[in-house]
Amino acid sequence: MNFKDMIYEKRGAVAFVTINRPHTLNAFRDITLHEMIKAFIDAWGDERIGVVVLRGAGEKAFCSGGDLKEKKREAGGKDGLLGVGDYVSHLHYIIRNIPKPVIASVRGYAIGGGNILQFMCDLTIASEDSVFGQVGPKIGSVDPGFGTAYLARLVGEKKAKEMWYLCRQYSASQALEMGLINRVVPAEKLDSEVDAWCEELLSKSPTAIKLAKYSFNSETDGLFGISGMGKASLDLFKTTPEATEGTEAFIEKRPPDFSPYRK
Repeated sequence: MNFKDMIYEKRGAVAFVTINRPHTLNAFRDITLHEMIKAFIDAWGDERIGVVVLRGAGEKAFCSGGDLKEKKREAGGKDGLLGVGDYVSHLHYIIRNIPKPVIASVRGYAIGGGNILQFMCDLTIASEDSVFGQVGPKIGSVDPGFGTAYLARLVGEKKAKEMWYLCRQYSASQALEMGLINRVVPAEKLDSEVDAWCEELLSKSPTAIKLAKYSFNSETDGLFGISGMGKASLDLFKTTPEATEGTEAFIEKRPPDFSPYRK
């Protein structure tokens, strides 16, 4: 399978899905997400694959969320592609429902939609130089459903609100302490640690792991309904001057001015 925005490879019983846009800190656009979905579906259907690893190319970022410059050019929806929001929802669904464990291998920034991608995975192993956080309210956006409510299940509601309301960034050690990730290792040991976890997972009963995964998911699957409703609201919000100010301020590298909208 040939891809433009990502690398997909299989090594033994492990499939590696690598976002390959290091020049944008691995920010995703519609093409990126479309290709990732195709790769995950292939791994789902390949009976030889027992674990999927999601990672980012280069040393600076796992994923920095949506590519706002692409959004500004209104790239979504062209060439027969869906919009970014539609693909994000599909990708989240597949990561949660593929009957195989998914490991996020994080080095560098996991910010915004990138942070959500990593905590949607079953397990996360991060390098010591990793950075986590949300940016939605800084750019006039939010991720309803899994990005907010599911995050609260992981780290607690107080910490989730802190992350979303204040848009602060957190080190790998802080992320580990709050339960956002599973393991922190030196950067040079990240790949070997991921390989070791894959090997350990592959030694376990695949059917038992599948049943355990679906059992874990059962309590929060209703968030897909909230996510869908939230996305519809967000599509409307994105057309407002308030949301436009957030996007333009980010691209222009200046602080946004939301004061006119505080009514």
